[in-house]
Amino acid sequence: MADIAKGVRSFAVGTGLSRILGLVREQVFAYLFGVGLSSDAFNAAFRIPNLFRDLFAENALSNAFVPVLTAARAKGKDEENRFASNILNTLLLTVGLITILGMLFAPGLARLVGMGFQGIPGKTALTARLTFIMFPFLLFIVLAAWAMSYLNTENEFFVPAFAPAFFNAFSIAIPIALFGYYFNRGKDPILGMAIGVMVGGLVQFLVQVPRLFRRGFVYRRCLNFRDAAFRKAMSLFFPVAIGLSASRINVLVNTMLISSIPGGISWLNYAYRIFHLPLGMLGYSVGQVSLPVFSRLVNENRFDDLRRSLSDSLRLVLFLTIPTSLLIAVLARPITGVIYEHGVFTAADTRATAAMLILYMIGVPFVSALRNVASVFYACQDARWPMVASFISVGSNIVLNLALMRILGPRAFPLSASVAAIVNIGILFVLLPKKIGSFPAGPLFRFTGILTLASSVGAGAAWAGSTAITRFAGSSFFVQLGSVIVCGLAGLGIFCAACLLLGLTEARDFARRLLRRSSREDSIPPSFGDSAE
Repeated sequence: MADIAKGVRSFAVGTGLSRILGLVREQVFAYLFGVGLSSDAFNAAFRIPNLFRDLFAENALSNAFVPVLTAARAKGKDEENRFASNILNTLLLTVGLITILGMLFAPGLARLVGMGFQGIPGKTALTARLTFIMFPFLLFIVLAAWAMSYLNTENEFFVPAFAPAFFNAFSIAIPIALFGYYFNRGKDPILGMAIGVMVGGLVQFLVQVPRLFRRGFVYRRCLNFRDAAFRKAMSLFFPVAIGLSASRINVLVNTMLISSIPGGISWLNYAYRIFHLPLGMLGYSVGQVSLPVFSRLVNENRFDDLRRSLSDSLRLVLFLTIPTSLLIAVLARPITGVIYEHGVFTAADTRATAAMLILYMIGVPFVSALRNVASVFYACQDARWPMVASFISVGSNIVLNLALMRILGPRAFPLSASVAAIVNIGILFVLLPKKIGSFPAGPLFRFTGILTLASSVGAGAAWAGSTAITRFAGSSFFVQLGSVIVCGLAGLGIFCAACLLLGLTEARDFARRLLRRSSREDSIPPSFGDSAE
């Protein structure tokens, strides 16, 4: 039996390298543009293609595409390639049209998203221009997501996970190269950032193409909307897309609301980028690797194995995210300072961003676990209940934002997002037995409680150490960097010791499986699916 930890390790390493480059990109962005008119306009403009990206790419596409592609793969390579080509051609047609329309209607979209920009001369016009430049990114990133889904079905995880690193690299190099060009001609250098996004999206797709062919993909010129597999994929895709549209509408509403707070969009975006480092590297990696495994188990009607695999994947994702989230939360101030407090990014911006980051980190374990639980529903080819849960959680998110923004200001938005994630996974967890039978939650809750206690001990020690260092040594860059490294490692070590003292033997097992190469002689539970290729 293959250990899912092997795929998680590959995906996490690839994603981790990509996320680190993403943080470098944000550092460059913060250094060059800080918090102001240009950064607000860029972040608002980027939200528009990102809205459609989340509908058509990554989550929606993989959750609908992978289960059906897994079934097609079982029928032979020719059937797999025919179905994959049909999906590819459909995406080229539909998303290509949306991209063209988005570019044509960029001014209207900019006025809608940046409602609070109207009173600031030039801000809406700049947002519209940036929207026009970045909209082709949507088509490129959807193609990249299609390639990732195909490769994941073929048990290929590292290259798809590392591909976004190329997006980040071009998003760093191009704005730096063009900054002086635009500045010397009296144009806003933020335009170079938009060009970097567009080119980076294209490269993210192209770097996966060689692996596609090495994994046996052969393009077919077919576009058949009546194909049974295509219809099955669409029956999954539309509920997933509708469910995601609810969360994206929530992001759009949040952008409209927070646009009236000067700097609010930028602070939120900077905090969100750090929040996505552990979420993407640790949380999403388990869910992304689990989906093909869950799909095969459902396809083979092995529900006992599915329940064991889900329990183990949830324990793994909680083991990875709970201690990490608490450590980042208690070290939020020095982490934010080290990453962003350069150039025109001020200490006040650091404080505002760190406060939002702490509230975001509350939701990391819940969002990560949600990805795994939702994957079970998608593997069972049921996207209806995740869609319903998404709408309910989004409704609660919007209500909380409207109720709290006058009290907490921009901090209301990350807090509401975390609460909405808790609501979402709570609903799906209650509905889970209807899909896979009785699921023993007691041992999982006990594991989570002990893990949280051990994590709190480690995080508490890290916070005490960081506070002492700041009090006696100040808050210069090197002091903050040393505080993050020393206190972070110390907190992690104390967490490991607390796990041993509390008898949390699973922690040692997870660490061993993640760090060691998979072996068929290892005592790996049989819940992780079939043999690796």
